[in-house]
Amino acid sequence: MLNKEYTIILASASPRRRELLTQIGVPYQVMVSDADETAASHKPWEMVEEISASKAEAVFKKILVDEGLRVEEGQSETGEQRTGQGQRTGQEQRTGKEPSGLAGQGKPDCFVVVGADTVVALGDQIMGKPKDGEDAVRMLSLLQGKTHQVYTGVTLLIADGGEGKPRRLSFHEKTDVTMYPMSREEICAYVESGEPMDKAGAYGIQGKCAAFIRGICGDYNNVVGLPVGRLYQELKEII
Repeated sequence: MLNKEYTIILASASPRRRELLTQIGVPYQVMVSDADETAASHKPWEMVEEISASKAEAVFKKILVDEGLRVEEGQSETGEQRTGQGQRTGQEQRTGKEPSGLAGQGKPDCFVVVGADTVVALGDQIMGKPKDGEDAVRMLSLLQGKTHQVYTGVTLLIADGGEGKPRRLSFHEKTDVTMYPMSREEICAYVESGEPMDKAGAYGIQGKCAAFIRGICGDYNNVVGLPVGRLYQELKEII
């Protein structure tokens, strides 16, 4: 069970991530991040962790500003690191006071901001959301009939109440996805449905594109947009 003193804040506008948190019974609030979704790294597993951290940081700072509080400038301190299918890194960032008026189920000064980002990788090609229909057709033409990887990075920023530093945890999960061959006609019909346009790699495994999924190796929910099993287990450890 999660510590009910902490309010979970999802830093995402994604309806799929909301649905996944609701599915596992985790109460949460939503504060959409306005962070720049670009990364310095060109490695997909590093990109998703970097962008997820940017999203979480933007919302965390917004909470502090909305409460009239100050974020102190200073270097981050590096904490523990794990390796495995998904890498886990921990950092702490210096801050001033924690917010005292956050509405939620738990204590007003105790909250966790959850940032997430998902990309699709095929070899050295990294695919985010398509720019337009033509871009969606291009992505699906590359992915059809092949096996690709889906990476989701998650960053947690944890405020424990009172004075002090928020704790930080970042990790990623990878899922291999194999698609059946798709004809040009099938690709164009799927793109015309509108479903691909807000999804990394231009497809939704939980939607119409399920007809073209041969199989996966890894976490299905990771492909949808949030590895909620891993997220829940990490939350149990840190709060």
